[in-house]
Amino acid sequence: MQLPALDMPVFQPGWVWLAGAGPGDPGLLTLHAVNALNQADVVIYDALVGDGILRCARANTVLEYAGKRGGKPSLKQRDISERLVELARQGKRVLRLKGGDPFVFGRGAEEALSLREAGIPFRIIPGISAGIGGLAYAGIPLTHRDTNSCVTFLTGHNASGEVPDSLDWAAMVRASPVLVIYMAMKHLDILVAKLSHAGLAGERPAALVQNATLPEMRILVSRLDRIVADAEAAQMAPPALLVVGEVVDLQAAFGRSDLQATLTMGAACQAAS
Repeated sequence: MQLPALDMPVFQPGWVWLAGAGPGDPGLLTLHAVNALNQADVVIYDALVGDGILRCARANTVLEYAGKRGGKPSLKQRDISERLVELARQGKRVLRLKGGDPFVFGRGAEEALSLREAGIPFRIIPGISAGIGGLAYAGIPLTHRDTNSCVTFLTGHNASGEVPDSLDWAAMVRASPVLVIYMAMKHLDILVAKLSHAGLAGERPAALVQNATLPEMRILVSRLDRIVADAEAAQMAPPALLVVGEVVDLQAAFGRSDLQATLTMGAACQAAS
């Protein structure tokens, strides 16, 4: 894919670039991410990086899957980090491509620390996080001056796969009028129970956004005390975001964003590769 005449960085052999691929729609790739795909010898990619994005890589680029999906066999984080180091020491230009942003509820920081300890030079390329881009596509604004001036992001499960036990749920409920929970489906009932016990009213608007920014995106608008039953009835499935707050009510006004124009970039990458 041809980039504009910009002063883009050169991907040197022996380097690892940790890049965010955005929430799924190839049109949300940054120019730096496309530049990396155009130069990489090897791409180590996550489960949420789709074919449309991978088609932006050069024809002779080696693609290695390193995805982690709940309940399915997957590489251990140490194995992934060691693979990055191994390839870099072979003089490869290694692109670690992660869904969303590599430093937002991913393991980009762990991988960066491993590279630093091994003496491997690396570069960080931010990406659009699903909690921002995905909700925008669903027509749910993160902020509105009539509803909220802050927002809190949290993860639905920690490294062990359980709901984080170190969070002060009551403090979050008091301080933040909008909560966005990543990876929410696995423990949706527990998350809702914790929010309710922390004092969040059952009638508080809530929504689930599944497969954010993709053609198969699904949006379930409900309220906190009904979201679990509604999600089961609608057969909502991971990956999905949970957003709770008055901004959910604005979804009816904005509706789902038009994806037709933005979902053409994958084909353009394929044609140019």
